[in-house]
Amino acid sequence: MTAPGLSLRAALAHLAKAHPHATLTRTDPIARDQVAADFAQRYAGIPAVPAARPEPAVRYTAVGDSPLPVLLGLYGDESRLYDWLPGLPARTAPDTVAALLTAAAQPRTAPHPPCRQVVAAGDEVDLRHLPVLTVTPRDAGPYLTAALIHAHDPHTGLSSLSSHRMLVLDRNRLTVWMVPGRHLELMHRQALARGERLPVTVNIGVPPAAMVASAVNSRFLPPGVSKPALASALAGEPLTLAPATTQPAQALAEAEIVLEGHLGEESADEAIGTAEPHLSLPEFLGYDGRARAGLPVLTVTAVTTRHNPLYQAVLGPGREQSHILGAAGALSVALSLPPTPGLDVHDLHFSPAGGGMLLLAVAVRKHHPDADRALAPLARQILHQHPFVKTVVLTDDDVAIRCAEDLLWAVTTRSNLARDCTEWTDLTPVPMDPSQTPAWARARHGQPDPPGRVVVDATTPYALRAHTTRSLAAHHAISRGTS
Repeated sequence: MTAPGLSLRAALAHLAKAHPHATLTRTDPIARDQVAADFAQRYAGIPAVPAARPEPAVRYTAVGDSPLPVLLGLYGDESRLYDWLPGLPARTAPDTVAALLTAAAQPRTAPHPPCRQVVAAGDEVDLRHLPVLTVTPRDAGPYLTAALIHAHDPHTGLSSLSSHRMLVLDRNRLTVWMVPGRHLELMHRQALARGERLPVTVNIGVPPAAMVASAVNSRFLPPGVSKPALASALAGEPLTLAPATTQPAQALAEAEIVLEGHLGEESADEAIGTAEPHLSLPEFLGYDGRARAGLPVLTVTAVTTRHNPLYQAVLGPGREQSHILGAAGALSVALSLPPTPGLDVHDLHFSPAGGGMLLLAVAVRKHHPDADRALAPLARQILHQHPFVKTVVLTDDDVAIRCAEDLLWAVTTRSNLARDCTEWTDLTPVPMDPSQTPAWARARHGQPDPPGRVVVDATTPYALRAHTTRSLAAHHAISRGTS
């Protein structure tokens, strides 16, 4: 039986057995452009809507004229990741992530993979047959939102497994938004410099272990540990890859749907038809995103699927997106931290309130009076190496940082915000956050430069630890808590 971390179907079956109330099926007919709005209204949580609730996994089985069911909400509760991924540390810290890396294993190859049970190639390819969703009427068009691009360049040895927003232009072309400087963008540029196209696969309905591993920053993985190898460590068993049918590339063997194709010289604006680029789709923080001009075009040469495939999507600002990004972000931060004398990082957690990227809680354990002075440099290092992090909240290790109320308790009783915040103004702002834009700075502060990023010290001073022990929690084991 396939481990739940290695297959979307196995994860969904595991969830249905363990928590049947968390899996729903909607059989009433619904248009493609209404699915996301229906899910947001009925089921979504922060930051999509102002509701602190886990999201159920919902299958919409009658979406427009497509025979494929649409799945939303699979990752809508953080506890599911721990149920499916035995390698995911209950406490994310440098020591636990180092132990995780020892279990990294190269993926296996499946000559007859499930993802290739049905094959359409050449003129049979038509992406419009997939139930690709439009989230709001303002969107540039239908986007793939839960798809992983896998690529490998044998010339350089670089590989990439990453998620991107992809706008369906027509029957066999997609635009791809790549973050500059990341592996896929670099590999594409290098291929073009050689006069070549970059062969890729686009994997939809992927194993949970691959989804989480894909969001880990490759820069912090040690040499020889690829994202598929990290996914294997998370799942507790090796991930399975499979050769594509029309491209010299590999697909995730257990994926529900695979698009085979290549990235060449062609580019297109992130808009349908002759419309001017304006908005893309809702971003992870809950606001409309800006469309881009001149994006690389991915040309699809084949579509392969499992029998009766599921089409998986996520809301850009949905709670499940926050859990994916948050789990992977905590792993990335833990991988990036060198030892700090007199101080141990005990746990790391990204709050869904920041889309899984902007608000980071760090629980520390102090061993020496000098540890008090080591906190600001530690936070500065995190902010410098992880540019999406906006606010770092430092707590002691007796605080359940995965519980929003306990985190606020620490901020309320162990810090005075007027004195215990340190700001750095020399770090690049993230324009997806409205409060980090020049327009916000002018309206709020009367000057064009956005305020810097901040650390809040909500720890007990080393010298006062004996006087500020929690009265009733001395023997309480801090668990994962809730977020």
